Amino acid sequence: MEDPILKAELVFIPAPGIGHLVSTTEFAQRLINHDRRFSATILNIQVPSSPLVGLYVRSRAASATGIRFIDLPMVDLPSPDLFQTPEGCISLYIQKHKPHVKHAVTNLISSESNTVSLAGLVIDMFCTSMIDVANELSIPCYLFFTSPAGFLGFMLHLPTLDIQTTGEFLDSGTELVIPSFFNSVHPLLLPTALLKREEDGYYWFLNHARKFRETDGIIVNTFEELEPHALRSISASGDDVPPIYPVGPLIDFTGPTKPESDPAHPHHHEKIMNWLDHRPPSSVVLLCFGSMGSLSEAQVREIAGGLERTGFHFLWSLRQPPKIKTEHPSDYTCRNLEQVLPHGFIERTAKRGLVCGWVPQVAVLAHTAIGGFVSHCGWNSIMESLWHGVPIATWPIYGEQQMNAFEMVKELELAVEIRLDHRNGGDMVLAEEIEKGLRRVMEGESDLRRKVKEMGEKSRKAVERNGSSYTSLDATALADPKVFMEAMMSEMRRVMKLELEQVHEWIDQMESAHEKLQKAPNVMI
Repeated sequence: MEDPILKAELVFIPAPGIGHLVSTTEFAQRLINHDRRFSATILNIQVPSSPLVGLYVRSRAASATGIRFIDLPMVDLPSPDLFQTPEGCISLYIQKHKPHVKHAVTNLISSESNTVSLAGLVIDMFCTSMIDVANELSIPCYLFFTSPAGFLGFMLHLPTLDIQTTGEFLDSGTELVIPSFFNSVHPLLLPTALLKREEDGYYWFLNHARKFRETDGIIVNTFEELEPHALRSISASGDDVPPIYPVGPLIDFTGPTKPESDPAHPHHHEKIMNWLDHRPPSSVVLLCFGSMGSLSEAQVREIAGGLERTGFHFLWSLRQPPKIKTEHPSDYTCRNLEQVLPHGFIERTAKRGLVCGWVPQVAVLAHTAIGGFVSHCGWNSIMESLWHGVPIATWPIYGEQQMNAFEMVKELELAVEIRLDHRNGGDMVLAEEIEKGLRRVMEGESDLRRKVKEMGEKSRKAVERNGSSYTSLDATALADPKVFMEAMMSEMRRVMKLELEQVHEWIDQMESAHEKLQKAPNVMI
């Protein structure tokens, strides 16, 4: 009889939000495909009013190999008097899940067989409070960083900047020198939470950044050929920085399911793809601003004006802002769409444009008709665009997207600028700017298009056997055979300790019983 294969279980804790969940799931699946000794459990931190996440979890749970999803119990949102910023709210919300995470992991440990043991936690960049859980359970803890290495380098450097700068970054009058970037960075490109040091968003960014160094390794959704300078600078930044493992690009080629059913348009996906099938190669510009991206009516009209000026074919994913901040944008109805767009716009552009709501972004970017992409510069979208060789025109909105846009345009020269420093509530982007950016990104045989296609080829090679990311996955502590030995030895020690404790307890009970019998009158022993 053959010996059973020893398996190691990893527990992943992504931050709430579809972007973080998708890339985490893709990494877990890639690791399992790379080494079948691994299995994965993903602990899903549920949030109110997020149907897209629920649909995605159900879909992947039915199709993923070696991955199980566990929904953690819902907890109440933090009281509004406890936070000032979205970053403060989400960090506190995640922190409130610590008891549930510990309970779930403890149950996994107790239920595992003799051939499966827990190899560690893999936490999101916003889940550093879970390092405490790993320490309490004496298991390794790894950080999975869903953003680029350039931004990781900034986060690791943030505690130094905090010491060097006494006031607001914007008031310093100088640009920031960050080792993971060749160029100095204007403070306006920092995440919004870092522009007001007296608010809790700044505190939470700084707190997370400091705790990154407490992990056993940092896995990054990037690849060596894309960010060589950033990766080298991080590795050389000090002995207290954990090992860095670039394993990207991580792409969900199926794409998330449409978040809401539309009985009036049951064949939404087919309509979009059929429309693209009838367009010439590289002739269509895609405008899509992510799962959380929506624009004001005034801004929508400026985009419409810019599109009309160019005469380009376009596919525009236009979604209306949520009525409540905690909800996601939703699709416009036909009547509402006509009200928000300039009068007659749909009729004038009917032969060359399609305005719709949600789009299957990965499938659209893969279509030969797509020649350019106006993007919010979420890192998943950038990875998808590079993979398919589609140039980007940058339009950041929230999070670290301004720094992503800066890196793509100024550092890597793989995108053109519409705006670098735009964010929710910022200045209007005018039709003239939009037209200029569209013309540049759609330029036929440009150096930009050539560079992006070359990087797309490199991204594919990176994940192939002997590619840089494939090799990095081989080199990670997670894929190191020693992890299995250490995990199994730890499990054996745990079981032996429990058994030894039981033996001591039985001995104590027997000795106690023996003493009672000796003291009892008229009892023969």
